[in-house]
Amino acid sequence: MSTKFKVCDFILFGGHGDLAFRKLMPALYHLSFDEYLDKESRVITISRKNITHDEHIVLIKDKLIEFLREDFSEDFFTQFKKQLYIVVVDFSDNNSYGKLQEILSKFPLRERINYLSTSSHFFGNICESLDKWELITKSSRVVLEKPLGKDLESSRVINKKVLQYFDEDQIYRIDHYLGKDTVQNIMALRFANRLFVPLWNANHIDHVQITVTESVGVENRWGYYNEYGAMRDMIQNHLMQLLCLIAMESPCSLEANSVRDEKVKVLRSLRILNDADIKSNTVRAQYTAGSSEGEAVPGYLDGNDKNSQTETFAAMRIDIDNWRWNGVPFYIRSGKRMQKRNSEIVIQFKTIPHSIFGKNNTSINPNKLVITLQPNESIELKLMNKIPGLSDSMKLQQVDLELNAPHNTSRKPDAYERLILDVILSNPTLFMRLDEVEQAWKWADTIIEGWKNNISPMKNYTAGSYGPSAAVQLIAKDGRAWNDE
Repeated sequence: MSTKFKVCDFILFGGHGDLAFRKLMPALYHLSFDEYLDKESRVITISRKNITHDEHIVLIKDKLIEFLREDFSEDFFTQFKKQLYIVVVDFSDNNSYGKLQEILSKFPLRERINYLSTSSHFFGNICESLDKWELITKSSRVVLEKPLGKDLESSRVINKKVLQYFDEDQIYRIDHYLGKDTVQNIMALRFANRLFVPLWNANHIDHVQITVTESVGVENRWGYYNEYGAMRDMIQNHLMQLLCLIAMESPCSLEANSVRDEKVKVLRSLRILNDADIKSNTVRAQYTAGSSEGEAVPGYLDGNDKNSQTETFAAMRIDIDNWRWNGVPFYIRSGKRMQKRNSEIVIQFKTIPHSIFGKNNTSINPNKLVITLQPNESIELKLMNKIPGLSDSMKLQQVDLELNAPHNTSRKPDAYERLILDVILSNPTLFMRLDEVEQAWKWADTIIEGWKNNISPMKNYTAGSYGPSAAVQLIAKDGRAWNDE
């Protein structure tokens, strides 16, 4: 068992939402089970739904059984439920926080973590109400779920409001991708291995691909998704954070601001796309009716607003204007209702300058480092190797060298466990600083505005496919291809 940590009150706004049930409450359950969350800590769910304490306990138990499955322990839940509390609050009504004040006043010196798992338009009201009821202390922290606005202007409004009540070092802007072990391992691969350090630049790397695709569609989230789309929902945050980890310079230490300083430098170096670039180097598309996992599925517009110009797929070429990456394209794409669920980063190295292996090896594949984030986390280095045998001709084949460390625990922790624990420990390294958020929006807004003006017309792709043909052409015109193996 691990060393126990300080006691805190974890206040979960929107605690009866889908994210809370699927990810946040299971993460808190595991942290408590593994003794990273002290047994005296309280998990206080804030919900707008009028529900009793006993009904809340039954609901949480049912959801934990559903999402934890074999990891659920009846015996441990007997202990865990003692940490669970429910408070009914109308987020937009300043006068409805009295019960929360009553519960928190029992331990006025306890550290408080306010996790806002709500729509971002509630963030300002919630923070204002916490301040009005004097529920924010010097050791309080607030966690903000993405997306933080729809553009730079709306993001600034949200952040400015939150910053009226919390200092920047109290704010944790969360991106769950950064909690994945394999994502964090990018730092170890790059900066702890002499093998990669001299190769990680434009002299040796041909291009980089970042892909995050899902086989599921928008489903019953159409109303929400139609306001955001692939660019705002995925690329401006998740994919940009992955790009930063791949492209950034070595920080002087692992101290939070040292790491985040280097990520901001990458975002500032992104080439802003002009109208001609948006037309030739970006693709947006919507899925049409097709088949997914053997079942017929409707298109994005079927049964919804036929005039919607919200993209469910986006792909683009990104250039980073600095010495390390000059001339190295970064190709990124993200989409719903694709052929498979897949999140990966491909670092493709340049081909060898001359082959000595003759006509039997007319094609020597370039080396690739493939970092897979989902559905299964892995790291593989693709190398050329001789085919075993007695033939007098040396024939080569590509083989995979797995770089995966063995797990030293019986269960692989979820990304949210890592991130929630970091909030408990006041470690902001894996969270986005304000200037990171603003720089990402500055870059994204130019593309969003270009699409609004139809500079890059909307394409279509069949549900269950690898995306629109225009995305294939995007990378093919540079003499390259997506890593769709």
